[in-house]
Amino acid sequence: MESINRSAIEILDEALDFADELGLTVTELGCGSTTLDFGVNGDSGIEAGLMLADIQTAGMATVYTQMDRIGGAPIPYVELTTDHPGIALLCSQKAGWELDLGDFDGLGSGPARALVGDEAEFGRVGYYDEFDFAVLTIETDEQPGNEIAEHIAKTADVDPPSLFLPTYAAGSTAGSVSMAARAAELAVFRLSELGYPPTEINTVTGRAPVAPVSHDESVAMARTNDALAYGGEVYLQVNEEATVFEEVPSTAREEYGTPFEQIFEDANWDFYEVPASVFAPAKVTIDVVDGDTHIVGETDEELLAESFGLR
Repeated sequence: MESINRSAIEILDEALDFADELGLTVTELGCGSTTLDFGVNGDSGIEAGLMLADIQTAGMATVYTQMDRIGGAPIPYVELTTDHPGIALLCSQKAGWELDLGDFDGLGSGPARALVGDEAEFGRVGYYDEFDFAVLTIETDEQPGNEIAEHIAKTADVDPPSLFLPTYAAGSTAGSVSMAARAAELAVFRLSELGYPPTEINTVTGRAPVAPVSHDESVAMARTNDALAYGGEVYLQVNEEATVFEEVPSTAREEYGTPFEQIFEDANWDFYEVPASVFAPAKVTIDVVDGDTHIVGETDEELLAESFGLR
């Protein structure tokens, strides 16, 4: 398997070449690391959000938009398909790198995580990366500076000039788009957490609506998570039967039916105080090769329309 950081760098080079057209702001920090602002101080569009999702999955997934309706309103959806769910979704796309240094707070996803490989998913998948360059996308409401970049580079064992940091806020178009691209990842993660081997998942397709942008980060966090928990739909093809399939969708949680604004308020808006099990797609089809096909969960269009402020 080729280095996923190498694959991501190829996509990132394209983002650099078309930065103006995509609405990106590129900054070289004093330490030599490069940031690409997809939606922290500025706000790029849907095309940039799709490229961000491509970077997060290291080019190992096909990501595109389609139109559907919620409450009668035309809404863009993001659909993602990959035949490499373990590596593309768990080892790359998953937002598993918490950055809490001084006054800086961010959540990292992307292939640089595979250079560190200290999360349980890497052992389950059996993949670790080695490469001289690193790409880590960061969800944050402020641009990282030298201290953050140097910390990431040291942890990933690369030189600071070899580190690239695409950044975005939850309350941005790129943030809404890249979040909608996570439906498949959440299903694969839930299966993995329930003890199902991710190496037995052959292929996955997921989709979710793109939440309307709010520059209030609390509203944005709630809407984008509602989009997945109440509008996310996923198809998985797997090799083996299991008794845990019913537990994969968000409907299996006692919190189902509660808007994420209330869930986050109950946790004092501390993302890490919210049970990981609530982050799941609404409806899932699990197709066992040469076996049964399980359909579990349901979407909630009414809750989505209310969350999105559709009138």
